[in-house]
Formats: sequence, C-alpha cells, structure tokens
Amino acid sequence: MTSEDKSERKGKKRRRRSRRHNPDGTMTLMEHLYDLRYRLGMALLGVFIGAIIGFVWFEVTIPPIPTLGQLLLKPYQAIPRNLLLPGTEGKLLQGSPFEGFMVRLQVGIAVGAVLFSPMWLYQLWAFITPGLYAKEKKFARIFVTCAVLLFIGGAVLAYLVVPEALTVLSSISASEFVTALTADKYISFMLALLVIFGISFELPLLVVMLNKVGILPYEKLKKWRRGIIFGLFCFAAVATPGQDPISMCVLAGALTVLFEVAVQISRLNDRKKGKDDEWAGLSDDEASPLNYEPQPEQATPESEVRAKTYDEDAT
Repeated sequence: MTSEDKSERKGKKRRRRSRRHNPDGTMTLMEHLYDLRYRLGMALLGVFIGAIIGFVWFEVTIPPIPTLGQLLLKPYQAIPRNLLLPGTEGKLLQGSPFEGFMVRLQVGIAVGAVLFSPMWLYQLWAFITPGLYAKEKKFARIFVTCAVLLFIGGAVLAYLVVPEALTVLSSISASEFVTALTADKYISFMLALLVIFGISFELPLLVVMLNKVGILPYEKLKKWRRGIIFGLFCFAAVATPGQDPISMCVLAGALTVLFEVAVQISRLNDRKKGKDDEWAGLSDDEASPLNYEPQPEQATPESEVRAKTYDEDAT
C-alpha cells in the first residue's frame, strides 16, 4: 500500500468522524469500534494531562489558590491539638519510603479526572449522540448537567463534614490514644467520603428520571415515602467509611431533603401529565367520554375537488 493510499484512508476516517461531513453519524460496526477507540484514547489523554497538573499542583501554589496538599491537610489540621501526636503539627505520617509518591500520584489522577471531566465527558457525549433524537439529546444534556452539579455539591458537603467527623473519631478514647494518621489511610478515607457523598447526591435525579418514564409515579412515592426515608438512614449508616454519627446524620439528612425535592418534582410532573391526557383519570372499567353524535360534513375546498376529478379522469 502506497503512502497516498494510506493518507487517503486516514482522510476518509477523519471525514467519518467529522460532524460536518457525516452529520447523521452513520457508520458500520467496524467504524463504530474505531470511533470508540479514538474517543477512549482522547479521554485517557485528558485524564493523563490532568494527572500531571494535579501531581505538580500538590506542592506548587497557583495564586491565589493554595497547594493541593494544603487543601487536603486542612480538615486534618482542624482536629484539636491535644488529640494529635505531639511534634507532628498536623502532618501525616509516611509508613514507607515510597508512600508519599504513591499518595501524590493517586491524588493527582483523581484531581486530573475531575479537572478534565469536560474533555472525557465530551468524548462520551460525541460517541453516543449520533444515535439520539433531538428530544433525547436535550434530555441528555439536562441529565448530565444536573448530575455534575449534584456530584460537586455532594463532594463539597463531604469536604466540610470531614473535620467534624475526624474530631469525633479522634476524641473516642482520647485519654489512652493520640491521633497520628498515615498519608495512605487519611487520603483513602477522604476520597472515599467525597465519592460516596457525590454519588449519593444523584438519588433525586434517579427518582425524577424513573418518574419521567412512568416507572415511579407520585402516588407510589407518596405511599413509600416513610420506608424510603428509613432506607436512606440505613444506607448512610453503612456507606460512610468512618461510621461516625456526624457524617451519617449529615448524609442521611441531605438525602432526605433531596428525596423530598424529587418527590415534589414528580408530583408536578404527574399533574402536568394529567392535564395533557384527558383520559388519564379514568379507571380500567370506565367508558371513555367519546362523542357519538353525528357531525355535519365539512365543505371540501374547490381545489381539492378539482384535483380528485382530475385523478379519476386520468385513471
């Protein structure tokens, strides 16, 4: 195969992926697989670039933003001094020579995935959007936007809860123990709490989606409200990594408020459906209110009469 043939094949592949040359996204199975490989590669490239930025930001200050290490240590340093190991000054312990580097790399990858989330989310969106209708694309945009905002809100709330949770956990048996956490344990605890809060905050979005497609109507949600709220408190007691009462109560309370908001949105949505459907309130045994009286025939326009006569003469 000559170089001209190779360049021509590459040009065809680019045109297939281009929305200008291929607006409807019609491709064969192999072309879809090639496009999936391309999208995954671009998404991984974005995460890799973000990981490098997060790794550097861990110790380098970006004015006026403090370093990533300072942001992570701030909840730990909020623990009262009398509960910490004397001489540590709120710093984490390194259990092995390579632990500091691995923790820094782990945090860099996590922060990079968050910072460059628009890039890999766009690649995912560009792969699935050709198969969606215009109405579905609009719904998907709203869904993704709400999901991102809810996840960020949950992560921010978890970051604010971490100092109180650590203080409560460290104060247990404070007369016999002092707190000196290793970097690996602390970062794992904090990231787990951030992720759990962020994912849990997607609950109202899931409820609204199920109501939108008709699986969870408002009447069922109203009937199951007490049981679902009890289940939310049980979930918060099991899901929080520290098992402390502060994070459990905050997560359960936030989920209860968000669930109630989702219930009210479902109520408004069902009310709107009832207005749009004039037969929505009828039971299965009730006859539909059809009009059986004959209606006068509407006058046919003269142009339609002429066209019909012309067709009959032509046949």
